[in-house]
Amino acid sequence: MGDSVHDVAVEDLAQIQAREPDVVGRSKRVWRIGEDTCLIELVPSLRSFTYDRDELIESTGSLRMDFYELAAQQLAEAGVRTAFRRRTGPIGYLADYRPAPPFEVIVKNVATGSTTRKYPGLFAEGHRFDPPVVKFDFRIDPEDQPIGEDYLRAAGVPVAAFHDLALRCNAALRDWMVPLDLWDFCLVVAVDTGGEPTVISEVSPDCMRVRDQHGNPLDKDLFRAGDGADVITQRWQELIAHVRDAR
Repeated sequence: MGDSVHDVAVEDLAQIQAREPDVVGRSKRVWRIGEDTCLIELVPSLRSFTYDRDELIESTGSLRMDFYELAAQQLAEAGVRTAFRRRTGPIGYLADYRPAPPFEVIVKNVATGSTTRKYPGLFAEGHRFDPPVVKFDFRIDPEDQPIGEDYLRAAGVPVAAFHDLALRCNAALRDWMVPLDLWDFCLVVAVDTGGEPTVISEVSPDCMRVRDQHGNPLDKDLFRAGDGADVITQRWQELIAHVRDAR
């Protein structure tokens, strides 16, 4: 089997998925294909440590995939590199394979969530950051923790390049989603085989906060607030309809 994603036929994908995944996480399963390619299948899970909620909601898998497919195209047009290559089914896609680092990159346009919870009194809820804030969190159970950039530099991470990529991603997504209001989002970023920073995580309503023109959530905050599958599905479908029309 070739190492190019274009060499992977439908029958090959079935054979790949017949074996045990190489990586099993809370939100996805990953099968390696050669050195630099992988098949990813989303797990329709939603989790919030803060609100002590962890559930499988079947509809969210395909909705995350719908949004990510559109977002990856938009980011590519804006010159932002992602690992996404092509969709293979309702919840699957082929991607460049890069090992995930143990930290994520978060962009904050608005002070909310962990910003006001962990740093009470520093910023009022809803404070607008100009320029946006970029921060790094170490990914660890039960709750991710902020990590100082100097630790990452000492570990060989090109912090400035990751910072720049996150801001370019933010600008592209905000322009694309107008008049919706992107409050924040998180990314997992790695260096590709050519040494370039690349977004290797999905971009979806599961990893962002976005509000409609009336200030209502269209993202995982619905889950955090206790809404059920019907409400989450409807609102995520509205979000996807908007960004699809925006293209």
